[in-house]
Amino acid sequence: MSRQQETMTRRPIAARSSAWAIALSARLARWGVTPNSISVLSVLFAAIGAWLIGAVDHWLGWLVAAACVQLRLVCNLLDGMVAIEGGRKSKVGAIYNEFPDRIADTLFLVPLGYAADVPWLGWAAALLAALTAYVRVFGGALGQAQDFSGIMAKQRRMAALTIGLVGQAIASLVPAGHWPLTVTAAIIAVGSLVTCVTRTVAIAQALERS
Repeated sequence: MSRQQETMTRRPIAARSSAWAIALSARLARWGVTPNSISVLSVLFAAIGAWLIGAVDHWLGWLVAAACVQLRLVCNLLDGMVAIEGGRKSKVGAIYNEFPDRIADTLFLVPLGYAADVPWLGWAAALLAALTAYVRVFGGALGQAQDFSGIMAKQRRMAALTIGLVGQAIASLVPAGHWPLTVTAAIIAVGSLVTCVTRTVAIAQALERS
Protein backbone atom coordinates (compact mmCIF):
# COMPACT_ATOMS: atom_id res chain seq x y z
CA MET A 1 0.00 0.00 0.00
CA SER A 2 1.36 3.43 -0.97
CA ARG A 3 1.76 6.33 1.45
CA GLN A 4 -1.21 8.07 -0.23
CA GLN A 5 -3.39 4.96 0.18
CA GLU A 6 -2.41 4.71 3.84
CA THR A 7 -3.47 8.33 4.34
CA MET A 8 -6.83 7.68 2.66
CA THR A 9 -7.62 4.66 4.84
CA ARG A 10 -6.09 5.69 8.18
CA ARG A 11 -8.17 7.25 10.92
CA PRO A 12 -6.79 10.65 12.07
CA ILE A 13 -6.00 10.37 15.80
CA ALA A 14 -4.41 13.24 17.71
CA ALA A 15 -2.95 10.90 20.34
CA ARG A 16 -0.78 9.31 17.64
CA SER A 17 1.67 12.19 18.03
CA SER A 18 1.79 12.00 21.83
CA ALA A 19 5.10 11.10 23.46
CA TRP A 20 3.72 8.12 25.41
CA ALA A 21 2.13 6.55 22.33
CA ILE A 22 5.28 6.98 20.24
CA ALA A 23 7.47 5.52 22.99
CA LEU A 24 5.16 2.59 23.76
CA SER A 25 4.57 1.64 20.12
CA ALA A 26 8.31 1.77 19.42
CA ARG A 27 8.98 -0.49 22.39
CA LEU A 28 6.30 -2.96 21.33
CA ALA A 29 7.81 -3.08 17.84
CA ARG A 30 11.28 -3.74 19.31
CA TRP A 31 9.85 -6.55 21.43
CA GLY A 32 8.44 -8.18 18.31
CA VAL A 33 4.78 -7.65 19.21
CA THR A 34 2.70 -7.81 16.05
CA PRO A 35 -0.01 -5.25 15.28
CA ASN A 36 -2.46 -8.08 14.61
CA SER A 37 -2.01 -9.45 18.13
CA ILE A 38 -2.69 -5.97 19.52
CA SER A 39 -5.90 -5.85 17.48
CA VAL A 40 -6.97 -9.20 18.93
CA LEU A 41 -6.16 -7.91 22.43
CA SER A 42 -8.68 -5.11 21.88
CA VAL A 43 -11.39 -7.77 21.49
CA LEU A 44 -10.29 -9.36 24.77
CA PHE A 45 -10.72 -6.05 26.57
CA ALA A 46 -14.13 -5.66 24.92
CA ALA A 47 -15.15 -9.17 26.05
CA ILE A 48 -14.16 -8.38 29.64
CA GLY A 49 -16.08 -5.11 29.46
CA ALA A 50 -19.09 -6.89 27.98
CA TRP A 51 -19.15 -9.40 30.83
CA LEU A 52 -18.89 -6.62 33.41
CA ILE A 53 -21.71 -4.65 31.78
CA GLY A 54 -23.98 -7.65 31.49
CA ALA A 55 -23.27 -9.52 34.71
CA VAL A 56 -21.80 -7.23 37.38
CA ASP A 57 -24.23 -4.57 38.57
CA HIS A 58 -21.82 -2.80 40.91
CA TRP A 59 -20.16 0.61 40.84
CA LEU A 60 -16.68 -0.91 40.63
CA GLY A 61 -17.76 -3.14 37.74
CA TRP A 62 -19.04 -0.13 35.81
CA LEU A 63 -15.74 1.71 36.35
CA VAL A 64 -13.65 -1.28 35.25
CA ALA A 65 -15.89 -1.65 32.19
CA ALA A 66 -15.23 2.02 31.38
CA ALA A 67 -11.50 1.31 31.71
CA CYS A 68 -11.89 -1.60 29.28
CA VAL A 69 -13.43 0.78 26.74
CA GLN A 70 -10.38 3.03 26.98
CA LEU A 71 -7.95 0.09 26.81
CA ARG A 72 -9.72 -1.03 23.65
CA LEU A 73 -9.04 2.41 22.17
CA VAL A 74 -5.39 2.27 23.24
CA CYS A 75 -5.07 -1.03 21.38
CA ASN A 76 -6.71 0.56 18.33
CA LEU A 77 -4.14 3.34 18.49
CA LEU A 78 -1.08 1.15 19.02
CA ASP A 79 -1.83 -1.53 16.42
CA GLY A 80 -1.69 1.03 13.61
CA MET A 81 1.41 2.71 15.01
CA VAL A 82 3.28 -0.57 15.37
CA ALA A 83 2.21 -1.52 11.84
CA ILE A 84 3.05 1.77 10.09
CA GLU A 85 5.61 3.64 12.17
CA GLY A 86 7.08 0.40 13.53
CA GLY A 87 7.34 -1.17 10.08
CA ARG A 88 5.53 -4.37 11.05
CA LYS A 89 2.68 -4.36 8.50
CA SER A 90 1.34 -7.70 7.32
CA LYS A 91 -0.59 -8.73 4.23
CA VAL A 92 -3.67 -9.49 6.34
CA GLY A 93 -3.34 -6.35 8.46
CA ALA A 94 -6.36 -4.71 6.86
CA ILE A 95 -8.56 -7.58 8.05
CA TYR A 96 -7.28 -7.29 11.61
CA ASN A 97 -7.73 -3.53 11.43
CA GLU A 98 -11.46 -3.78 10.69
CA PHE A 99 -12.97 -7.04 11.94
CA PRO A 100 -11.91 -6.79 15.61
CA ASP A 101 -13.39 -3.29 15.74
CA ARG A 102 -16.80 -4.53 14.64
CA ILE A 103 -16.65 -7.38 17.16
CA ALA A 104 -15.59 -5.03 19.96
CA ASP A 105 -18.39 -2.57 19.23
CA THR A 106 -20.96 -5.36 19.34
CA LEU A 107 -19.54 -6.82 22.54
CA PHE A 108 -19.86 -3.46 24.28
CA LEU A 109 -23.17 -2.23 22.91
CA VAL A 110 -25.42 -5.30 22.94
CA PRO A 111 -24.93 -5.95 26.71
CA LEU A 112 -25.45 -2.23 27.27
CA GLY A 113 -29.02 -2.60 26.05
CA TYR A 114 -29.69 -5.63 28.22
CA ALA A 115 -28.21 -3.92 31.29
CA ALA A 116 -30.50 -0.96 30.63
CA ASP A 117 -33.49 -3.36 30.35
CA VAL A 118 -34.00 -2.22 26.75
CA PRO A 119 -32.38 -5.05 24.73
CA TRP A 120 -33.53 -3.79 21.33
CA LEU A 121 -31.77 -0.47 21.92
CA GLY A 122 -28.45 -2.19 22.47
CA TRP A 123 -28.88 -4.22 19.30
CA ALA A 124 -29.87 -1.10 17.38
CA ALA A 125 -26.80 0.76 18.64
CA ALA A 126 -24.54 -2.15 17.65
CA LEU A 127 -26.08 -2.45 14.18
CA LEU A 128 -25.90 1.27 13.48
CA ALA A 129 -22.31 1.42 14.76
CA ALA A 130 -21.40 -1.32 12.27
CA LEU A 131 -23.21 0.56 9.51
CA THR A 132 -21.10 3.67 10.11
CA ALA A 133 -18.04 1.57 9.33
CA TYR A 134 -19.76 -0.02 6.32
CA VAL A 135 -20.54 3.37 4.82
CA ARG A 136 -16.96 4.53 5.45
CA VAL A 137 -15.41 1.48 3.79
CA PHE A 138 -17.95 1.64 0.94
CA GLY A 139 -16.77 5.16 0.16
CA GLY A 140 -13.22 3.83 0.08
CA ALA A 141 -14.30 1.06 -2.31
CA LEU A 142 -15.55 3.79 -4.65
CA GLY A 143 -12.07 5.30 -4.71
CA GLN A 144 -12.71 8.07 -2.19
CA ALA A 145 -10.76 8.82 0.95
CA GLN A 146 -12.47 7.01 3.79
CA ASP A 147 -14.64 9.40 5.77
CA PHE A 148 -13.97 9.11 9.51
CA SER A 149 -16.11 12.13 10.38
CA GLY A 150 -19.49 12.18 12.07
CA ILE A 151 -21.02 12.99 15.42
CA MET A 152 -20.74 9.35 16.48
CA ALA A 153 -17.51 8.15 14.88
CA LYS A 154 -15.68 5.45 16.86
CA GLN A 155 -13.77 7.71 19.25
CA ARG A 156 -16.89 9.72 20.07
CA ARG A 157 -18.95 6.55 20.38
CA MET A 158 -16.49 5.11 22.88
CA ALA A 159 -16.28 8.45 24.71
CA ALA A 160 -20.06 8.44 25.09
CA LEU A 161 -19.97 4.85 26.33
CA THR A 162 -17.22 5.65 28.84
CA ILE A 163 -19.15 8.63 30.20
CA GLY A 164 -22.32 6.54 30.41
CA LEU A 165 -20.57 3.77 32.37
CA VAL A 166 -19.01 6.26 34.77
CA GLY A 167 -22.43 7.87 35.14
CA GLN A 168 -23.93 4.47 35.93
CA ALA A 169 -21.24 3.87 38.56
CA ILE A 170 -22.29 7.11 40.26
CA ALA A 171 -26.01 6.33 39.87
CA SER A 172 -25.56 2.88 41.40
CA LEU A 173 -24.37 4.49 44.63
CA VAL A 174 -27.64 6.41 45.08
CA PRO A 175 -29.22 4.09 43.76
CA ALA A 176 -30.98 5.63 40.78
CA GLY A 177 -31.75 2.77 38.40
CA HIS A 178 -30.05 2.31 35.04
CA TRP A 179 -31.13 5.47 33.27
CA PRO A 180 -27.50 6.50 32.39
CA LEU A 181 -27.18 3.29 30.37
CA THR A 182 -30.48 3.87 28.59
CA VAL A 183 -29.55 7.44 27.72
CA THR A 184 -26.10 6.32 26.53
CA ALA A 185 -27.48 3.57 24.29
CA ALA A 186 -30.02 5.99 22.80
CA ILE A 187 -27.40 8.67 22.14
CA ILE A 188 -25.09 6.16 20.47
CA ALA A 189 -27.90 4.71 18.33
CA VAL A 190 -29.26 8.06 17.17
CA GLY A 191 -25.79 9.55 16.72
CA SER A 192 -24.67 6.55 14.67
CA LEU A 193 -27.74 6.85 12.46
CA VAL A 194 -26.97 10.53 11.85
CA THR A 195 -23.34 9.62 11.10
CA CYS A 196 -24.46 7.05 8.52
CA VAL A 197 -26.61 9.67 6.84
CA THR A 198 -23.95 12.41 6.79
CA ARG A 199 -21.30 10.04 5.47
CA THR A 200 -23.64 8.75 2.76
CA VAL A 201 -24.50 12.30 1.71
CA ALA A 202 -20.78 13.14 1.55
CA ILE A 203 -20.16 10.11 -0.68
CA ALA A 204 -23.02 11.09 -3.00
CA GLN A 205 -21.76 14.67 -3.23
CA ALA A 206 -18.25 13.48 -4.03
CA LEU A 207 -19.58 11.22 -6.78
CA GLU A 208 -21.59 14.11 -8.24
CA ARG A 209 -18.45 16.26 -8.37
CA SER A 210 -16.32 13.58 -10.00
